[in-house]
Amino acid sequence: MPRIEVALPEALASMPARAFLAQNQGISNTIWKRIKHSGTFRVNGELVNAARTELKTGDIVTYDILRPSNITAEDLPLDIRYEDDWLLVINKPAGQLVHPTTQEAHGTLANAVLFHYEQQGEAHAYHPVHRLDRETSGLVLIAKQPQIQYKLSPKGVKTFHREYLALIPGELTPPAGTVDASIARALPSIILRKVAPDGQSARTHYETIRTNHELSLVHLTLETGRTHQIRVHMAHLGHPLLGDDLYGGTRERIDRQALHACRLSFTHPMTGQAISLEAPLPADMQRIVSTL
Repeated sequence: MPRIEVALPEALASMPARAFLAQNQGISNTIWKRIKHSGTFRVNGELVNAARTELKTGDIVTYDILRPSNITAEDLPLDIRYEDDWLLVINKPAGQLVHPTTQEAHGTLANAVLFHYEQQGEAHAYHPVHRLDRETSGLVLIAKQPQIQYKLSPKGVKTFHREYLALIPGELTPPAGTVDASIARALPSIILRKVAPDGQSARTHYETIRTNHELSLVHLTLETGRTHQIRVHMAHLGHPLLGDDLYGGTRERIDRQALHACRLSFTHPMTGQAISLEAPLPADMQRIVSTL
């Protein structure tokens, strides 16, 4: 449940609750309606009518906008790299889904995060700001409230920066550059993607970090965030990720796509603080890197 201390400009003695939440907390009209009808809006501990409430400096506002969830909380390992009242960043292991599916409702990151909230005595729904493929390891940004999720992706535009490390066969020429190639569905498959001129624009920047000519460790940054973008672009260059048999990679050295979300940077939507987090290479990728 959010707990907000009101701070108004000196020129204002008071402000309607709706205006304050919209201007200072990023609350959308949709979320405001959920707050207004939740029956949980309190000012200084007193239950009030949110739509008729004026706030003043020093007021403490609390409310609950939790939607019913069909995700079961489960006691699973959770590698927390950052947490505050608004955000959570997890270093996800390879092999774990970010969100349950109809076929796989347990063992996911969502199940683990909801259990963590319960243990902390917090009531939050699950709001991942972005996702990683099941077999991709690394940092996942999760908002504790829907308005925070919205602030980090206003109108679908991501306001955070992601960096990856990948292992590929061979050596890229040139060793650093940009792949600017649109990506579309590879119909009739609902999973596969391909480079296609009529697809969505996609840009990936890459830099070779280490190579022995047979294998290379590559650093990648995303300018866009298309499904399977790095995997498709590396395959397009003729260097599919190690272990990525969906796009032509071999599993001789590793039994999953060798892709790790190693760094996440963003401006905190509530404090304005610059946040930069890192997660080291997991053991399966590090074992290969040590041979380069």
